[in-house]
This record gives sequence, C-alpha cells and structure tokens, in this order.
Amino acid sequence: MPDRSAMAKEAAAQTAAHAAMVAGLGPAWPATLADAAAAIVESLRAGGKLLLAGNGGSAADAQHIAAEFVGRFRRERAALPAIALTTDTSILTSLGNDYSYEIVFARQVEALGRGGDVLWVFSTSGNSANVLRAAESARARGMKVIGFAGGNGGKLAPLCDIALVVREKLTARVQEGHQLAYHVICDLVEAEMACKK
Repeated sequence: MPDRSAMAKEAAAQTAAHAAMVAGLGPAWPATLADAAAAIVESLRAGGKLLLAGNGGSAADAQHIAAEFVGRFRRERAALPAIALTTDTSILTSLGNDYSYEIVFARQVEALGRGGDVLWVFSTSGNSANVLRAAESARARGMKVIGFAGGNGGKLAPLCDIALVVREKLTARVQEGHQLAYHVICDLVEAEMACKK
C-alpha cells in the first residue's frame, strides 16, 4: 500500500517550496512583467506578431501562450497573432536532420520574424543552444526578445531586452514561476488589447 502519510508530508513540503519561490521573486518582478506586456502590446498595435519557443515543458509553455493569444485568456476580444515555433514537426525534423537541432528555432525566426515583432523564449537553464540561437537571430532582425530563464539567467539573459529569471535550481520550481508570470502577462496584454485605443 502507498504510504499516504509520507505522500501528504511531501506534498506539503512541495507546496511550501512553491510558496517560498513566489515569495522570493523580488520587488522588481511586477515591473518586469509590465515591461514584457507593454513590449508585446506595442508590437501588436503596430501590426507585429509574437513568436515563442522553448524545449520540452517550455515548448508546452510556448504553445499554451500562443493558444491564449489566438483564442482568449479571460476576455472576449479579437484574435492576437502568436505562433509557437515548437509545433510543426515537419519543419522541426527537417531542420534537425538537414542542419542541426541548434538552429530549429533560429531558422523559423529568420523565415517568420520581422523588425518590430517580439520573440518570447524559455530556457529553464538559460543555456539551451537552440534558444540562444533564436534570440540572436531575432536581435539581428530588430525584434524585441523576452527571455524566461532559471538559475542565474545563464547565457540567455544578456541576449534579452527583457529577462525574467526565476532564481531556482529545480526545474519544476522555475517552470512554476514562469507559468505564474506568463499568465499575468497574458492578462495584462489582453486587458490592453481589449480596449479600443
């Protein structure tokens, strides 16, 4: 039989660790979220779009955000242009096979990104090679780069116009911080875009 008492204790410890992560996000956190939301709103109002990328769980985050923009988060409003660069298996596998996995996002940024667009990337380590290459490609095209990372931000943070770093080592805690942050950003963007300005 599973030891439900031990499981409950572990669940409580995990919940406490999550609460400690949130409490430790720091006083600059709200301003960083507002900066990210404002950058996206400015791009969308100027006719730009949002591109998103990440690996593994972060790929799922990219797709989740794109769905919130194209569909809706909380409010009825016009669809917003957002593309997760993690979803087209033919593109991903052809680039990975013909070139290397390192360029699977950068090549799509080259094809789809334009000056004034926003690239939003995720790397819990801050050092995913394909994410770094995508950020470099976006910067070369005059795009704004929003980067979500963990630990100390790794090599990704310096490549970003706006970097949100969850200063945790455990991937799960980093992802939990990212999820909180991107839900707030989705809400802020949607509130602005739902207004007629």
